[in-house]
Amino acid sequence: MNLTDWTITEKEFKKENTELNGSRYIIGNGYMGYRGTFEEFGKQELVALNMAGLFDRNGDSWRESVNAPNPLYTKVFAGDSEVSLLECAPSEHERSLDIRHGLHLRKTVFKIDGTLITITANRFLSIENEHIIGLDYTVSADKPVNIIVKTGIDGDVWDINGPHFVIKDKKSEEQINSLSCETIENNIKLVVYEFIDTNSGQYDNSEKVKLLNVFNTVVTPEKPFHFKKLAGVYWGDEVQNSEEMFKESIKCGYDKILRKHNAAWKNIWDKSDVVIDGDEEAQRALRYSLYQLISVAPRGNGKCGIPARGLSGQVYKGASFWDTEMFMQPFFSFTDPQVSRKLADYRINTIAGAKRKAREYGFDGAFYAWESQETGDDACTLFNITDVFTKRPIRTYFRDKQIHVSADMVYGLWEYCNISDQYQILADGGLDLIYQCVRFFYSYAYTKLNKRSYEFLDVVGPDEYHERVNNNAYTNKMIERSAEILLSALTKVKLNYPKYYKEFTEKNDIEWIEDFKNNLYVTSPDENGIIEQFDGYMGLEDISLEDIKKRVIDPNEYWGCGQGIATTTRILKQADVIMMLNVFRKKYSKKILEANWNFYEPYTEHGSSLSACAYAIVAANIGNTEWAYKYFMRTATVDLTGNSRQYLGTLYIGGTHPAANGGSWNTAIFGFAGVSYDDDIIDISPHLPENWKSMSFKLAWKGTELSVHINGNDVKIKAIGVKKNINITVYGKKYDLG
Repeated sequence: MNLTDWTITEKEFKKENTELNGSRYIIGNGYMGYRGTFEEFGKQELVALNMAGLFDRNGDSWRESVNAPNPLYTKVFAGDSEVSLLECAPSEHERSLDIRHGLHLRKTVFKIDGTLITITANRFLSIENEHIIGLDYTVSADKPVNIIVKTGIDGDVWDINGPHFVIKDKKSEEQINSLSCETIENNIKLVVYEFIDTNSGQYDNSEKVKLLNVFNTVVTPEKPFHFKKLAGVYWGDEVQNSEEMFKESIKCGYDKILRKHNAAWKNIWDKSDVVIDGDEEAQRALRYSLYQLISVAPRGNGKCGIPARGLSGQVYKGASFWDTEMFMQPFFSFTDPQVSRKLADYRINTIAGAKRKAREYGFDGAFYAWESQETGDDACTLFNITDVFTKRPIRTYFRDKQIHVSADMVYGLWEYCNISDQYQILADGGLDLIYQCVRFFYSYAYTKLNKRSYEFLDVVGPDEYHERVNNNAYTNKMIERSAEILLSALTKVKLNYPKYYKEFTEKNDIEWIEDFKNNLYVTSPDENGIIEQFDGYMGLEDISLEDIKKRVIDPNEYWGCGQGIATTTRILKQADVIMMLNVFRKKYSKKILEANWNFYEPYTEHGSSLSACAYAIVAANIGNTEWAYKYFMRTATVDLTGNSRQYLGTLYIGGTHPAANGGSWNTAIFGFAGVSYDDDIIDISPHLPENWKSMSFKLAWKGTELSVHINGNDVKIKAIGVKKNINITVYGKKYDLG
């Protein structure tokens, strides 16, 4: 695999890398994602056009996101031979992903009966018109040869727990082919269209699940066979007017749609790129991470979040986790506030599901789903993992006890408000979300008559190797922050939206909030500055990672779930304390940060792709840039290298890692650039890696674009479109940009 700052390339085809490369070379536009497979591939090669926000359940299987029919399916035949990577080894092969423009490009040369036949194909998912897919396909040869090309819509798709739709209709009218489907569970309509700008083909409706155009022609060195295809994908209410919408796209034309797509990518990169001078490997890894984030960003109507595995398939049921708010949303809040608002809207729109979950467990307020789909009801099952030894499902408590997820929702929404200086969302349901989440914690809290503190017992923190613990440090601190945010949000609404404030406070009791905030139990550092991860953690078996690995019997065995090898030890999947210090790094001294980093790092197995970036950010902030860089590169390259956990017990969990991609940006900005902030002031105190000559980036802060350039200890900041006085400190010295 070759890489440049803007392109990743493979120059040989290895069938064993099909699954990995499907994720590595993915393209997406937030509405859908198309895996990095080849046009002649089918469901056995895990071809997937994964739809954001569309879910289905077939029988007793898990609900998961829906893979739509594949409109790019294309087969080439020369005589009795199929010209395909599945049938013969290529003479030459090169495939690349242009991350600057979101383009997948391929050139493959085959030698068939002495004739060199070349296939080139370029494709994109329009980021300007989210329904549209483009394919530019050419077959050429070094001597005259008769070929047959079959291209169309393949309805026989890859599913983990499917199938998820029934084909209802196939049509071919005025060069427009369409395949209409309905989902199994809720009969949601989905339609896929295609249009090919050539007049030399014929329509073939002979196969039940494929709708094909057939071209029979002679290819010469002077006259290759070439077509451009536009496809359109629509589901739900959009199906009603989809034919008219697709015809308008056809009128626009392939080339114009591609130009608009490229221009839209340029506008996004102008706001979000981070330029590193002196480290090509870090530069391309970071840009690739940002490409993955941009590709999954919802730009529609806020009806879906970002799935834990992006749009690379149905892993983790296509659901959204706390990852979004804590690892991805900071990037969008600082570079594209409109997308950040969409993410917050998704949580507001699904609060009914969170309220249902709270009532299910006997609590008030809103208990947000661990695995959230389109309604906000929890898709997480009680038995998530299968024991590799007994083959029996194991009871887990991810769904029941990871209460921190509601605090993460509050945090993400408030960070959007604070960074963008936009608070209208509070009157559009945001205040109710914050209130209902804190109300849930108030009803969950445990108190004794002889104690005035509110404690949180029987919980699971992000470190899932230890379930049902008491007073998890990260959880309690995030709950305290949620209560603080609720008080701030009420003040903001009272000042700016007095009518709404009056209506809200007449309907909701707010007298308890101050007491709840002031008496929350939050773990304090001990005499050595160490914050205990949860009550009793220090009493667990003190064992090294090296020694605990000697207890592993099966490489896919799960280390938690009560009987796992880490459960009764200090070994962590990810360190909750380090995650807490990452979020609240301005609240703790450098001495506390350093003491806890040094204590927890040797115990951390990094069984989650979310772990390394938290360690990287804290390491950078204590001046340990060597370790920060190691963990940064581990995070930024996770989807390039494929070096991540592929199985949880027997459960396949492969795919892309958008939270780790967000963690890469967080590390670069909050770690190496040293950006931190509170309600009014943004601070920049850089500590770049030794080999980074300079670093440049932009931040959207309070409606103003800040262009930042760091060169050694020299920091230059340019404010563009200043709407209010901006308070900035650089290495502790205050500046006002007005």
